[in-house]
Amino acid sequence: MKQMLNIALPKGRLGEKVYAMFEKAGFPCPSIKETNRKLIFENEEVGVRYFWVKPSDVAIYVERGAADVGVAGKDILLEYEPDVYELLDLGVGVCRMAVAAREGFRDDGARTLKVATKFSRIAKAHYASLGRDIDVIHLNGSIELAPILGLSDVIVDIVETGTTLKENHLEVVETVLPISARLIANKSGFKFKSERIEQIVRGLSMQTEEQA
Repeated sequence: MKQMLNIALPKGRLGEKVYAMFEKAGFPCPSIKETNRKLIFENEEVGVRYFWVKPSDVAIYVERGAADVGVAGKDILLEYEPDVYELLDLGVGVCRMAVAAREGFRDDGARTLKVATKFSRIAKAHYASLGRDIDVIHLNGSIELAPILGLSDVIVDIVETGTTLKENHLEVVETVLPISARLIANKSGFKFKSERIEQIVRGLSMQTEEQA
């Protein structure tokens, strides 16, 4: 029996897309496609065990060794700075971290800027690089409400299509950084299972090159 490789996938559309890439790379697990509420799926023949977790938790599972490898957004890696290896940009889940405000808003720089965000570390680093004094308001959901209700001047959040912003009369004022899904590995797991993990990296890189 092959040594088992534990792989944490983000729940949802991105995870399904990423699983298809793993499958194509030679790490299939047919039971993952069955309709059920299971969270763990194994293919002993190939030596893989997949499990679905909340996207923001993938890095924790990998950092703490419950998963050998996983897939997490660059936003999560920058915000939480987990102690993991970042092995590959998968070129999927592409979006951007941006600053948005009410239509017509202009920052005159005269007073502290109120910034609402889930991504406090990223927001602080961005404005520190601009030398701008800010007051961070950490929120966990419906960030778009903050400038509408006057809680903040701007928001720092992930933008995919920008539809939600438009519907709420908000607009992107600047892009902070591009975001995409990354393959990450546990540091000690990488030592012991490096050959198998590198096999995954090779199989996935071939697909990212095809996409490019």
